[in-house]
Amino acid sequence: MKEKPWVPLLFLLPACSLLGGLVLYPGLQALWLSFTDYNMIQPTRFVGLDNYARLADDPFFWAALRNSLLYLVVVVPLLVFLPIVLAVGVNAALPGIKVFRALFYLPVVTSLVISGLIWKWVYEEKGLLNHALQALGLADAPVAFLTDPSIAIFAVMAVTLWAGMGYYMVIYLAGLQGIPRSLYEAAEVEGVSGWQQFWHITVPLLKPSMAIVAVMSSIAAMKVFEEIFVMTQGGPMASTKTLVYFIYETAFVEFEMGLASAAGMALFAITLVLSLLQLRLLRK
Repeated sequence: MKEKPWVPLLFLLPACSLLGGLVLYPGLQALWLSFTDYNMIQPTRFVGLDNYARLADDPFFWAALRNSLLYLVVVVPLLVFLPIVLAVGVNAALPGIKVFRALFYLPVVTSLVISGLIWKWVYEEKGLLNHALQALGLADAPVAFLTDPSIAIFAVMAVTLWAGMGYYMVIYLAGLQGIPRSLYEAAEVEGVSGWQQFWHITVPLLKPSMAIVAVMSSIAAMKVFEEIFVMTQGGPMASTKTLVYFIYETAFVEFEMGLASAAGMALFAITLVLSLLQLRLLRK
């Protein structure tokens, strides 16, 4: 029977149609809008690179970019390495370990809006965290976690870490299941300590999982929004305003869709370059 090379393409057609309709077309539309002054009210007019020139002169855009890159530098390394420790801990064959796995994964299935509201209450000046710090004698006065420009973004980062570690822990847990137990047994026979086994067996064999986590967490860090929207709305003094929040505010508060599309293209380009760079470095 003669093979029909076009038959496999039919199986890809539904997925390609969804991808084209929900990703490719909106992306091309956003690219086109970035060269216009579209604002949902007045007739759309082609303005060329004016929106990109406006971004280059906008201090709030640069502040948002700086905050997003700070998010990337602080959160991503922690999300790459801390879940490994969690995964190793819950991978042990201990009584009730499944309960701990479920508890660590619980923040993942909790809505980020709900998580943000809970943590906003925890961070309040009369909230649980300040009460605990003062009760333990670690603080003489309430700490302004969300209203102090110097620490607000780090308080939000902690929520992102709390919400994401369980998800990446599962990825590492799957990687740990694929490491032969015989390697650890041979190391034990040779008198290798548990810490050395972790660095010389576990970490090297988890590099493929680490590459996946690094790229996924980088993309997530660059597009963080829910925590910012619920907890700080970009304040105080734009200290927690990220690129995605800047895009939201520009598009749906100021109704400058063309400028917001240009910022979206800038975010896409930065995320793409960082992801390719990480993959290249981790492949080596």
